[in-house]
Amino acid sequence: MVGVPAPHTGWTFITSHARVLAAIADNPNIRVRDIAARCRLTERAVARIIADLEQDGYLSHTREGRTNTYRIDPDKVLRHPAEAGLTVASLLSLLVQDESERTRTPTGHL
Repeated sequence: MVGVPAPHTGWTFITSHARVLAAIADNPNIRVRDIAARCRLTERAVARIIADLEQDGYLSHTREGRTNTYRIDPDKVLRHPAEAGLTVASLLSLLVQDESERTRTPTGHL
């Protein structure tokens, strides 16, 4: 099991829904418990977010034994009018990095 990180206070740029979606994009077989630890949310909050995403067609799942396998609809358009025309795939391209990108030391330059 992934260790639970310290809680975060204050505002952030990325919503919990986007964080959960990115965790699932990284690993379609990820457990709710592991999403909760990674996103610093409760398991109950993660379950609610997954239900929201499934209800609106951004996400679906199939049950294989005790494991859920999630499928994200990459062509689904984001909900907010300010992101009109942007797809889930475009959002995830910013949030999901391959492991080599993630472990590289940031330079601090844009």
